[in-house]
Amino acid sequence: MIKQLRKVGNSNAIILDKPILELLGIEENAEVQLTVQNGTLIITPTNPHTVSQEKVNEILDQLVDNRRDVYQRLAQ
Repeated sequence: MIKQLRKVGNSNAIILDKPILELLGIEENAEVQLTVQNGTLIITPTNPHTVSQEKVNEILDQLVDNRRDVYQRLAQ
């Protein structure tokens, strides 16, 4: 998934959609651990709740459906 940085005051932010938060097992205002490994940003929930595989599949389907036009353009 490709996201764009957004200017917020003097900082930049990455907006995480609700389905992504659900996949991570976190809610709004949750604490996350940020680490950088070999130039890759890793976001890890500090206190996640368990998400079933069925829920993961449902959320992924929603994400694909919501962004279908973008994915089709990228595939071309």
